[in-house]
Amino acid sequence: MSQQTAQRGGTLWALVVTSAAGFMASLDNLVVTTALPSIREDLGGELHDLEWTVSAYTLTFAVLLMFGAALGDRFGRRRLFLGGLAVFTVASAAAAVAPGIDSLIAARAVQGVGAAVMMPLTLTLLTAAVPAARRGMAYGIWGAVNGLAVASGPLIGGSLTEHVSWHWIFWLNVPIGLALLPLARLRLKESYGTGAPLDIRGTLLASGGLFGIVYGLVRAPIDGWTSALVLLGLLAGGALLAGFVLHGMRAANPMLPMRLFRSRAFAGINAASLLMFLGMFGSIFLLSQFMQGVLGYSPTEAGLRMLPWTGMPMIVAPIAGYLADRIGGRPVVAAGLFLQAAGLAWMASVVAAGVSYGAQLPGLIISGIGMALYFAPASHLVMASVRPQEQGIASGANNALREVGGALGIAVMASIFSAQGSYASAVSFVDGLRPALWVGAVVVAVAGGAALLIPRRRAESEAALPEAAPEPVPVPAAH
Repeated sequence: MSQQTAQRGGTLWALVVTSAAGFMASLDNLVVTTALPSIREDLGGELHDLEWTVSAYTLTFAVLLMFGAALGDRFGRRRLFLGGLAVFTVASAAAAVAPGIDSLIAARAVQGVGAAVMMPLTLTLLTAAVPAARRGMAYGIWGAVNGLAVASGPLIGGSLTEHVSWHWIFWLNVPIGLALLPLARLRLKESYGTGAPLDIRGTLLASGGLFGIVYGLVRAPIDGWTSALVLLGLLAGGALLAGFVLHGMRAANPMLPMRLFRSRAFAGINAASLLMFLGMFGSIFLLSQFMQGVLGYSPTEAGLRMLPWTGMPMIVAPIAGYLADRIGGRPVVAAGLFLQAAGLAWMASVVAAGVSYGAQLPGLIISGIGMALYFAPASHLVMASVRPQEQGIASGANNALREVGGALGIAVMASIFSAQGSYASAVSFVDGLRPALWVGAVVVAVAGGAALLIPRRRAESEAALPEAAPEPVPVPAAH
């Protein structure tokens, strides 16, 4: 009985530590957006400098996720998690006290490095601590917390900026990080991956390729799609990622074995994740501005009115995790994505310069339920589609694709908006917003179709790793 109680205690602490760490990393994706005017007033800088306070974090986070997961597999997941958490906490303090815009951008880039190491390891550490029969509920809570962080970033950032100071966007991470460090050291168990050597060539190809792609995507709405640097980033990034794919097919111990994508489960959930984040990030980015710039709400008021969408994961995601345990993740994820698409379509059909909140509310609720149904089972499907020793790199790959999807979503939505509308008037803004939302709805619906390609529950474990070679015995790194 005492052993069972200790196991439950370890599970609870692992859930608390990994969820809180994931919340911080996910929150910093969008938390700065509503604070940009205040940051510019205090620190100065041109428009492109302010954009880099957002994109510096996104870039380093996206391009180093798989490398962070690989380091954890090789040298110890708890050890690297602690290192990433410490870097993220220190960088958050540096951002809070930044004396100028350049130092703030540098601190944001270092934040991204810490988050890239920390974030993919939260899911592998949680998986190691939770019995298989209860992982659906654990993933549900983890997914609820992370989904809420992504969606509520503008609300939290706007509220802190409006009522306290933009500096507290970053100070908020410091006490949480300092509290989590000893808890993680004492309550989490160490685990390792396959013990294979680090894939330096694959790491350079993946990091360089993702950097080029994400750089091009985040700069395209500002510099133009035909800008020399944007084209260079996209073309060079695409070439490097093609080299990464070839390397993953031929190398003896690649960082991301391409054979994993022969699994319908792994390929389907990763395609669905990229497309879902594309539609969701781009829609939140524009709708937040619509509520403030067109409807006249303050940042806090706009965030509160989006709570039926952004707050829904806290209510529904744990239930989604339970359902995934009972009927499998495939139908829950697919249903969530189709509901999210329906909610976006509703908002696209009613959006207008003088639209009432009541007219928007059904779309917000439907989207919120859909997003909540997606988050928890998606994590479950990713982790179930690979061997335990490969869960770290699977989590890193999935998170990297989500980040790329988010950057792509903002770039695509901004381009559609710019082509059809502008900030000149409320009517002009709506003219650009409406087609962007329709595109977002279609993209998320396609994500639902990708989720339907995932095998049914009974076939998931059989399809996860075709033609896999025997795994070597994990060997801890030398101290």
